[in-house]
Amino acid sequence: MRSLTATLCLLFLTPFFSSVTPQTNQSNQDEAAIRALVGQYVDARERIDPKAVEQLFTSDADQLVSSGEWRKGRDAVVRGTMASSSSTGGKRTITVESVRMISADVALADGRYELTGLAGGASRSMWTTLVLKRTKAGWRIAAIRNMLPAPPAPAR
Repeated sequence: MRSLTATLCLLFLTPFFSSVTPQTNQSNQDEAAIRALVGQYVDARERIDPKAVEQLFTSDADQLVSSGEWRKGRDAVVRGTMASSSSTGGKRTITVESVRMISADVALADGRYELTGLAGGASRSMWTTLVLKRTKAGWRIAAIRNMLPAPPAPAR
């Protein structure tokens, strides 16, 4: 009787575990690819390489930067990021803290965005959110939102 019960459990549970494992593996692969893409973005900006930056974005990408400038379309994003990298100098880093799959083809990556070594030794600590979309060419950045943390509102 025990062997029959064990066999039945295996027959019923095997499809369940088989369907869970590929999704988990795919999620892990997607997260790794997204983290790598964010690293490529930072690297391309540091090198001030417009062609490399362009390849990382969807054609309809946009970027809202901490100054309030809204760059709409890949060309505007590339021009703006290259101008910003050229004018501010310093070193940029994005440390991705979380990747959240919205659907199989859309993800959010949130992270700390640091600019160090600015004029006078200044630095800026911000947050960034990237919206990423799976395309035929792989994951691409569809939107970026950079935010300067605000001080907490006073208690009422």
